[in-house]
Amino acid sequence: MTPRPHWLFGDQLGPRFVDPRHGGPDARAPLIMIEARSVLRRRRFHRAKAHLVLSAMRHRAAELGDRVTYVRAETYAEGLETALGHPSSRPVPHDGGAGGRLTVCHPTSRRALEFVRAREGVEVLPAKGFLVSHDDFAGWAGRGDGQGLRLEGFYRWVRGQHDLLMDGDEPVGGRWNLDHDNREPPPRGQETLDVPRPWQPREDAIDEEVRHDLDRWERDGAVSFVGRDGPRRFPATRREALSALRHFITHRLPDFGSHEDAMLAGDPVMSHSLLSAPLNLGLIDPAECVERAERAHRAGDAPLNSVEGFVRQIAGWREYVWHLYWHFGEDYRHRNALRHQAPLPDWFLDLDADAVTANCLSSVLAQVRDTGWTHHIPRLMVLGSRALQDGWDPAAVTDWFHRCFVDGYDWVMLPNVVGMSQYADGGLMTTKPYTSGGAYIHRMSDLCGPCAYRPTDRTGDRACPYTAGYWAFLHRHRDHLAANHRMARAVKGLDRLKDLPELLDTTARRADAAP
Repeated sequence: MTPRPHWLFGDQLGPRFVDPRHGGPDARAPLIMIEARSVLRRRRFHRAKAHLVLSAMRHRAAELGDRVTYVRAETYAEGLETALGHPSSRPVPHDGGAGGRLTVCHPTSRRALEFVRAREGVEVLPAKGFLVSHDDFAGWAGRGDGQGLRLEGFYRWVRGQHDLLMDGDEPVGGRWNLDHDNREPPPRGQETLDVPRPWQPREDAIDEEVRHDLDRWERDGAVSFVGRDGPRRFPATRREALSALRHFITHRLPDFGSHEDAMLAGDPVMSHSLLSAPLNLGLIDPAECVERAERAHRAGDAPLNSVEGFVRQIAGWREYVWHLYWHFGEDYRHRNALRHQAPLPDWFLDLDADAVTANCLSSVLAQVRDTGWTHHIPRLMVLGSRALQDGWDPAAVTDWFHRCFVDGYDWVMLPNVVGMSQYADGGLMTTKPYTSGGAYIHRMSDLCGPCAYRPTDRTGDRACPYTAGYWAFLHRHRDHLAANHRMARAVKGLDRLKDLPELLDTTARRADAAP
């Protein structure tokens, strides 16, 4: 009997998605890949992101050779019809119907999952690319110990379940959490960290073809992009992803931990791995990342604080965000506990860094414009903090992060923005809003020195928009935040500000102008 064909989405590009030993399809199953132009029409994506995804898909198709039918179509429905040679859009029962005529691994977005479940004869296989299954997470979430869904408890549970950085039942080194060791400011007087540069790929004929197609589609008015493209900075193949992982573990992981929260204008990557994009494309598996990092520590090649910080990002935060995306349900998308409604200003939507005076925001926005990437602290404490302080609509902020980051997907950005960055869920995910005045940015970066504003100034011509914005945010939500034990002290600080009326007037007059 001929095996059923198996459909690979554009973020299911690694070997596990086609390996029957890991719950994939039959080893002889023909494969289908669909490049749907409607995805690019639907949103104004970052040009570098569109390039990376299409390059990765086309590289994977080239590797698979005659086994794959690669269809370029307007929509997924049209692509399936072409690949299968018949319509595949009739509705079926919710479970997708085991024993159907097509298989697919569990997609990473609700929209995609709804689409495949509405096709006739599609069997949805378990999700891959994560350490924790949906069933195991549900068991942890329903454990009934009164600890809720906080990251720390989940992270410790994952470490124990997967024997990651464990000595028996105890964490290696005696501590679960080494965050305290990983919050050092950048080295004083240095423009860059003294570490080898990140691995970088070499483009090939497939990249050239993708760039030619994107240029043509944009000239024809078929699609519109934001940001700049090229040269490609992130892996587009399994081989490239493994090279990037090896380079990071060998040359950059040892220095990762201490300065993982720091920012340097001349070194936006610092010692970060740049592995989020290939991970989210499915090119490498989280298990091989954290296991290689642990081996480096046990071999004496990387300190514990660096390895624990890296493991926490992947086995902790990445897994946590993936499962909360499904656990909280579709209504989570519409959460807006602070009732923020302001639209995103044009300068932000267009990544117009040159319109911005504040050096931290201009520098970070330029990084996004040029690369489609920044590390987690600029995302949270510069970009996200600006949106939170100015009261931008959290749904629009989520969409912006999804479109403008090469590693951005619905499952990635919805919890990260609605929960962590914008506090729009009212505390389901975090215990307080994450925003600050200019003092934090000044302490953790070299961005304030050349700035036209002063981080200590709340009013006047040199008032820092983050410092003024922080106090204006607290004032606007005083009643809501006063009941939060982690924010009560900061809210009471409003009473000491004799210049509060002037501060509020200044922030109101700025409105949505670039700070």
